[in-house]
Amino acid sequence: MKKSLRIYLPFVSNELKRQMAYKGAFYLFILISLFGSFISYYLWMAIYGSSDQAVIGGMSRNEMVVYVFMVYVTSSIVTISISDWVSDDVVKGTVAMNLIKPIDYRFSLISRALGDMIYRFLAPGVFIWIGLEIYKVTVLGMAPVTVGGVFLYLLSCVMSFLIYVLFDFCFGMIAFFTTYIFGLQLAKDALLSFLTGQLIPISFFPEAVQRIFDFLPFSSMVYTPVMIYLGKYTGETLWFMLLRQAAWVVILYVLGSLIWKKVTKRLVVLGG
Repeated sequence: MKKSLRIYLPFVSNELKRQMAYKGAFYLFILISLFGSFISYYLWMAIYGSSDQAVIGGMSRNEMVVYVFMVYVTSSIVTISISDWVSDDVVKGTVAMNLIKPIDYRFSLISRALGDMIYRFLAPGVFIWIGLEIYKVTVLGMAPVTVGGVFLYLLSCVMSFLIYVLFDFCFGMIAFFTTYIFGLQLAKDALLSFLTGQLIPISFFPEAVQRIFDFLPFSSMVYTPVMIYLGKYTGETLWFMLLRQAAWVVILYVLGSLIWKKVTKRLVVLGG
């Protein structure tokens, strides 16, 4: 364990330093994303304002406000794309060097993503979260989140992070066959914004569609931790959701291992 920490901690710290070096571009990305959240906020407020129902899709107006911005906070810290790095390594041929190093390539990518996640959580995720919590209590009149609720939310976020990066690792393996996956990444991001509940809460879908989502890992990436934060999952349902997240971590890890073994057998590097 100590040896693994000694090997992979530098990947975490180096990514933190890299993010701090290019923080201008990072904050520009954050502002653009936050602008999108405000658009979503005003859209949902218009929907609730034109409806004669106080609760839509199992959510009240105030809960939807919290949902919109917690989706932003959650997605910004857990949806770290590592397929970009995989594709870049394949294009440059540096993936071959990673194969001869005494490290696990996938763990090195996850470690880099962890450094990115920590930076995003500390700046600006935690500040937006605190601001939202103050607004929720003082303006919306909702009860503050409990210490247990924060712990369960963060635990769910950690598993959401692992689910996303392990899924993105599997997706990045396409680069071994196509080299360039930029177009596919755009399609993936657009599709995931829908499947993870970022655009529309999954509870708004028909029950039959929700059952289909239960068999997919995407709702566990963003929707599940936000619903835990809102207190929508309690008792046995809460533990079932956490166990389902843990199961997807194991499934995607095993799937990634199988794909990795297959693609490295056909790897051909020219130059580098």
